[in-house]
Amino acid sequence: MSLWRLRLSMAGTIAVIIGVSTLGFTLFMSLLGVFSLFSLIAVVAAFNVVQWLFAPQLIKMFYGVRQLKEKEHPELHRMVEELSRRSGIEAPTLMLSSIPIPNAFAYGSPLTGSRVAVTEGLLKELEPEEVEAVIGHELGHLRHRDVQIMMFVSFHPSLFYMLARSMLFSSYYGGRDRRNSGGTALIGSISMLTYFLLLLFTLGLSRLREFYADQHSALVVDDGARKLSEALAKISSSTWRVQRASTKRMSLSGFKTLFIADPDRAGQDTADLYKVRHGGPDKEMVGSILRRRVTRFDGFMELFSTHPNIVKRLRALKT
Repeated sequence: MSLWRLRLSMAGTIAVIIGVSTLGFTLFMSLLGVFSLFSLIAVVAAFNVVQWLFAPQLIKMFYGVRQLKEKEHPELHRMVEELSRRSGIEAPTLMLSSIPIPNAFAYGSPLTGSRVAVTEGLLKELEPEEVEAVIGHELGHLRHRDVQIMMFVSFHPSLFYMLARSMLFSSYYGGRDRRNSGGTALIGSISMLTYFLLLLFTLGLSRLREFYADQHSALVVDDGARKLSEALAKISSSTWRVQRASTKRMSLSGFKTLFIADPDRAGQDTADLYKVRHGGPDKEMVGSILRRRVTRFDGFMELFSTHPNIVKRLRALKT
């Protein structure tokens, strides 16, 4: 997938999100008059900004993240410095997460600055060149300002969800005055439909940002496409294996949009090829995934995922 097509698709998706939001606001304003919509917007906007500002603290609490000192892993620090220079950005703070599942994520806020975290499972399961490609992907997210962009677009569906909840709740438990309950329920239903449409477009934008970050890694890392392909295949397979072996399933869904690969899709992505991968060379593992057929059911399920289907990601890296 070429960069210009990715950029065009992302610009179009953002335009649709803003357009649907504007249409929804127009409908609500016409049905309700002025209403107290502005106060609701202010509350939801404030919640999203506060969540963004304090997300590093939440991530630290949920995922056991700590700063990785240079003396602990000098080679990894060298990778981050060099790839940041190639990416044209300031090197982020390198963090280490204690979770055993191999993954990585970029995050940050104006209060903490940019950060890139790798998990202990990633350093254990992947070869150094594959870790390098993963770092390149995460730096792509920082280079493209994905944290800020996704916070902006996520505001729209969350606003309509809160509006739908408040309207539907009011229509059912509005007290003795039932005269406007029908209109309130209609507005709530329209708002819920708008939320669902915006959510689908937001998830679609998230998947496009992943493709974009993949392409960035392929550009700034030497032989990056091959290295990242092997890393993604290995992450998916190893995640599924770790989850199967664990007696306690880890809760990662809250911030899974941050990860390089969706841990909740690991079983779906690799169940058919686990026997082929186990003990086999990396190239064979990637080839096994590339030979998979993407069914209509796979395409339908992908609509509700923050990350693209792994077959599509690997094919995009080969073009």
